Amino acid sequence: MPEIAFTLNGTPVRVADAAPTRTLLDWLREERGLTGTKEGCNEGDCGACTVMVTDAAGPKALNACILFLPQLHGKAVRTVEGIAGPDGTLHPVQKAMVAEHGSQCGFCTPGFVVSMAVAHAQGRTDHDDALAGNLCRCTGYAPIIRAAETARADPVPDWIRDDVPKAAPVRDGACFIPETADELATWYEAHPDATLVAGATDVGLWVTKGLRDLGPVAFLHRCRCLQQVHVYKDQIVIGAAVTMTDLMPVLRKHHPSYGEMVRRYGSEQVRNAATIGGNIANGSPIGDNPPALIALGATLRLRTAHSAREMPIEDFFVDYGRQDRRPGELVDRIDIPASAPALRVYKLSKRFDQDISAVCGAFNVTVGDGVVAGARIAFGGMAGIPKRAAHVEAALTGQAWTEATIRAAMAEMARDFTPMTDMRASAAYRLAAAENMLLRYFHELGGQPVNVLEVSA
Repeated sequence: MPEIAFTLNGTPVRVADAAPTRTLLDWLREERGLTGTKEGCNEGDCGACTVMVTDAAGPKALNACILFLPQLHGKAVRTVEGIAGPDGTLHPVQKAMVAEHGSQCGFCTPGFVVSMAVAHAQGRTDHDDALAGNLCRCTGYAPIIRAAETARADPVPDWIRDDVPKAAPVRDGACFIPETADELATWYEAHPDATLVAGATDVGLWVTKGLRDLGPVAFLHRCRCLQQVHVYKDQIVIGAAVTMTDLMPVLRKHHPSYGEMVRRYGSEQVRNAATIGGNIANGSPIGDNPPALIALGATLRLRTAHSAREMPIEDFFVDYGRQDRRPGELVDRIDIPASAPALRVYKLSKRFDQDISAVCGAFNVTVGDGVVAGARIAFGGMAGIPKRAAHVEAALTGQAWTEATIRAAMAEMARDFTPMTDMRASAAYRLAAAENMLLRYFHELGGQPVNVLEVSA
């Protein structure tokens, strides 16, 4: 592996002898003896391994268990051991955790402290969202949230505020860290069997759970040109490496229902790493972005070093595990309309936050003079790919926008989908849930309250 340079708890470090897929968690515990960062789930789900990673955009909370060492190049990392000052002065959130009795067994506490320190540095007050990716089994969240609120008014310590990463770019070795999309495309054309890693929220599990050898790897975190969102009058152009955290405020403004779904997408740590292009390119049938993008009529652009092509995003998903992506071709950007007032996205999962959807439905119906002029309806979790409900759409189009029409179209759902039964839901439950989502959509567009978080007896 080429030499990776970053700062760790304020001290510059260089790593030249680790495998490209060595996780930060393993390296911290085994090579540095920094055992405050805990291994719980080892898949980015529990937050016990949370670290603070700072780059030019500021500090973020990330899961060290699915964070590969090359992803840290040019950044600054703080573990729980570095949250206190160099002289041992406690961070405000550490003092508040003591004062509010926010810890019992202590296993989850380091991750909570780091997440709280990141939120404190960002000036955030939405503590429930900021801490949704940290699981506690014994204390309960009330004293932890009180600690976050107690520390809120204290200034950010200078050792956190002044954490500025410095490093030079790297070029060769068992991994590649390009600076531009052109560099990436040229390299990928020469290594079409390589693995492209953006956030590693999925690929990380290939290594930690599947024990896979990824072969040649390219890390995309320094390709700034792929991390841009451009909002135009009628169109939003989204780079493939834009994280869900960076995309969320844009969606909240232009497509609020989609934006609200993204708030429940993974956890703070996952959203800080996960990219929209990665979610699409991996082709998961339970990825939450594709149904919304299909309902929006999004266009996907793919490119090589010498050419590019565009397609409706629904055409990208061919079959389970298969996408229309040629060797050496990478997802470059996603284009969506800037406005779609009728778009609604519904995520159904066992846990409200940070859970895989049993069903994710997206609806975008155009009604004129009381008649359905067009419909785009798509689901995740209902087939081997994210898929449009073609028969349901046909049953709606040209019909009066009434409950009778909706109920007749609901019966067409079984012609569009034959869902599977697994640990998240039975096939019958999925089908009934998809049908009821369509009914919910009708009532919501009619102005009736449908959100269970807002409806009371």
